[in-house]
Amino acid sequence: MLDRLLNINHERIAVAELFGAIGSASKTAEYIRMLRGVEENNRIRALVVDIDSPGGAVGASENLYRAIGRIAAKKPAIAFVSGLGASGGYMAACGATKIVALPSAIVGSIGVISLRPTLYDLLEKLGVRMDVTKAGRLKDMSYPFREPTPEEREKDQALVNSFYERFVAMVAEARKLPPERVRELATGEIFTAEQAKEHGLVDDLGDLDDAIDTAKSMAKLAERKVTYVRPHRGLRDRLLANSASSFGEMVVSAIEGRLREGRIEYR
Repeated sequence: MLDRLLNINHERIAVAELFGAIGSASKTAEYIRMLRGVEENNRIRALVVDIDSPGGAVGASENLYRAIGRIAAKKPAIAFVSGLGASGGYMAACGATKIVALPSAIVGSIGVISLRPTLYDLLEKLGVRMDVTKAGRLKDMSYPFREPTPEEREKDQALVNSFYERFVAMVAEARKLPPERVRELATGEIFTAEQAKEHGLVDDLGDLDDAIDTAKSMAKLAERKVTYVRPHRGLRDRLLANSASSFGEMVVSAIEGRLREGRIEYR
């Protein structure tokens, strides 16, 4: 009996923040681990994810969607759009049991974009030429040092279309809407929270307290106890964060990675 009372006293609602662009592999992995901890902790009876994100990388966005969905299969998970819930940010919200949006929030931008910087004109002016050795006809199709061929453009569009159809199917299933209706909304445009509610993209309008109250009600909790959870940062990450030189190296590495290959994003 005492154990049961202690468990009741420790039952809580976890609140997590999903702010900013989605994409960093290490940041996403930390967030997934945090969500797995929420999923496995029996004393956490519900989750509220505070979202203010423009979306980002395709894989990272779906990872977050699936992680939130696993929680929603076991306990109430409420997505609260506090600012921007767009593209991959909206996809993550679709993993939740319910979506609550601040009346002034922006929701939607359901679509996919392929980003490829082009440097060949600049290199030609500088007198620089890239010499590429490859095995595989299309191995360098995403590199920015030459203009893409018609075949490469066609394959890139087919890849984007595939991700787009997957996004549409995920929204249709999560929001219980016909795929044809989702396709009408999936033009890449954004909606006000009120418009999103009219279209069935969100369930309710309110603030963070309303989202927490919804979680409390759905979890049938007697008390409103909240725990704020954040991804764990290891010693290495904390040291790197305080090192200007290491930060510079990470920035250069990220820029080089983006210039080297094209990116397909839910953004």
